[in-house]
Formats: sequence, structure tokens, C-alpha cells
Amino acid sequence: MIRIAVVGDIGCGKSHIAKLFGLPVFNADNEVGKLYKKSKKCYFKLKKALPKYKISFPINKNIITQAIIDNNYNIKKIVRIIHPEIRAKMNEFMKKNKLKKAIVLDIPLLMENKINKKNDILIFVDANKNEISKRLKKRLNFNNRAYKKFKKLQLSLETKRKKSNFLIKNNFNNQLVEKNVKIILNKILYA
Repeated sequence: MIRIAVVGDIGCGKSHIAKLFGLPVFNADNEVGKLYKKSKKCYFKLKKALPKYKISFPINKNIITQAIIDNNYNIKKIVRIIHPEIRAKMNEFMKKNKLKKAIVLDIPLLMENKINKKNDILIFVDANKNEISKRLKKRLNFNNRAYKKFKKLQLSLETKRKKSNFLIKNNFNNQLVEKNVKIILNKILYA
């Protein structure tokens, strides 16, 4: 099975581009959202790890964001609870799709958490910083302070770009992006 991983800056359109490949996609952000809504196990662990916060079930993402903003150590606590669960979900996804020729991984901290494997095909999504900023500000519950904390967790964009096999320039024009995705997919599957 070929593992295609989409990497890039926060808000550059990785999830949209991952879907354009037309392959099974593992979206880590969606899985975190499901954990917050459905996992009592995560709820009890987060409640214990962050006693200062009024965490209730289902977990309100805004409370988790506030904990991250308030204290740098809180993000480490949250990561220790959430990431093993996401890895388990990713492993389930891999087993479920083991007979597929290729799959797509949409995992924001893929390289930082060393989830990528040597043979993974990395696709770097490059987008204009001003356009990213405009798009992020339109997001529901966007918090600039939390955004800055998450940016500090990430490898530099230059490092991600250098380690990537392909680059997709996302100018947020669907036709051009779709065309580039098809070209890259053909190179990957039929090289």
C-alpha cells in the first residue's frame, strides 16, 4: 500500500487537497473531534489532567483551547492523552484499507510526531500567507493565541518542503489544484 501524506502550514488547504486524491483519507483533526464527542475514556483522562477547567462530556473544544492558551505545559498533557488514541485510530484505518493501492494521511503533526515512514510520499501544500490568514480568520472559533502555540509545535515550512516528494501550489482555485493532484497521483501510481 502506498501512503501519501499531505503536509503544509495550518490553513493551507491540506484536508481539501487530501480529499481530491479520491482515495481513502485518514483525517486526524476529524478523529480528534470524534474523540471529544464520543470518548468517555479521553474525557475522564482530560478532566483528571486539567482539574482547573470545567471539562464536561461531550468535551467542548473551546475549553481545551483555553487550557492550551493558559499554560504551555497543558498542551503536552493533552497530546499525551489524545495522540495515542489517534495513532490507534490510524492503525484501524490502515488495517481496514490494507488492500487499497494507496491511502492519504491528513495528519497535521505527522512529521513532528514521527508518524511518517521512510517510504511515505510527502506532498507539501504551498499557499500564500495572506490568503491563509484570511481563511483562518473566517473559521468558527479561530483563536490567534492558540494558533501561535500550535505553530511553535510544527517543523519549519522550509523543512517540510525540502523533505517532500511533490509540491502543490494551492491558490484556492479548484480547477488548477485538481489538475495538479491528478498529475501527481498518476506519477505516484504509475511511475
